[in-house]
Amino acid sequence: MSDTMQAVDFRSIRFPNRFALAPMTRTSAGADGTPNALMADHYERYAQGGFGLVITEGTYTDDKASQGYANQPGIINDSHVEGWKTIIDRVHAAGSRIFVQLMHAGAQFQANRYTDQPLGPSEVAPKGAPLGLYGDQQAWRIPSTMNDSDIQTVIDGFARSAANAKAAGFDGIEIHGANGYLLNQFMSTHFNRRNDNYGGTLENRLRLVVDVVRAVRKAVGDDYPVGIRLSQGTVTDPDYQLPEGAAGFRQIVEAVRDAGADFVHTTDGDVHRQHFVSGDESLASVAVTVEGIDLIVNGGIEETNHQDIANRFPGTLLAVGKKALANPDFVQRLKDGKEIAELDFQMLLPKATITNELAWREQNGS
Repeated sequence: MSDTMQAVDFRSIRFPNRFALAPMTRTSAGADGTPNALMADHYERYAQGGFGLVITEGTYTDDKASQGYANQPGIINDSHVEGWKTIIDRVHAAGSRIFVQLMHAGAQFQANRYTDQPLGPSEVAPKGAPLGLYGDQQAWRIPSTMNDSDIQTVIDGFARSAANAKAAGFDGIEIHGANGYLLNQFMSTHFNRRNDNYGGTLENRLRLVVDVVRAVRKAVGDDYPVGIRLSQGTVTDPDYQLPEGAAGFRQIVEAVRDAGADFVHTTDGDVHRQHFVSGDESLASVAVTVEGIDLIVNGGIEETNHQDIANRFPGTLLAVGKKALANPDFVQRLKDGKEIAELDFQMLLPKATITNELAWREQNGS
């Protein structure tokens, strides 16, 4: 049996294998953000398909400006928590573990039921155009620059949502610090033009990230898994690179470790791809050398290379996105030696909802 199929201890949890479902936005919750039966079916399908860990889509953390998409799930009230409990129970019954990804959209904001005004580190909009897969907005709004009160609201929202997630029964928390959402924006020199303690040097641009990790750790206690997803590129600017390069990324990983993170989840576009302004290292190849913090790797993991990647990054979890979308039973198919389908993006059109995916599957007999 492949090493990737062997049970692995990752922090305080034993997973049945090293495969994780990568977090992917599905905009299929109720209008009020409550997770529903459709989502329960969706996440259960991946657990039944063999994924040892299921990581949820980005889940909003406050009733101010954290929501980024219509029908995005939240975890800020009793209704949300009860909705997630059903999903958690079904994933657990199928033999898998489940982490919630906590997310604040910041400037990368397409719809929010609480406000029409996005917030960001500075009055700088994302590059490119909003994602048609997740809404009909034609252009990004200019965010308002966050003040100290706004920043404290963000920190408090992450902490309360983390406590809610633990109470709901999630096995761990992943903080979304990647892909152009708020925490990534504060680290970015494109979004962050501040000249206060949250801007300028990398240490300052990291301050909110560190404060959020500390607040989440305090909210859930010492023995509960907490990690953070990290990237350089964003959903509409895949070419953005940290100006401080590999050394700067190492500083980020060390900072979140010291603030209380148990793991980082790197998303590289391709695990082996150079993703710095110079040198030949990837995010994952830097992170794996930092002592005292575990690693989930994401980017181009497929049926043909998963064992090579596992060998290169011993003890890590492997997060699968596109191949998982195409094959919810990806892990079981690997075990059984069955064919692995390629992703047909038609299943995500006109919007990347679970309903549209299921309609595509019915039409295509998949």
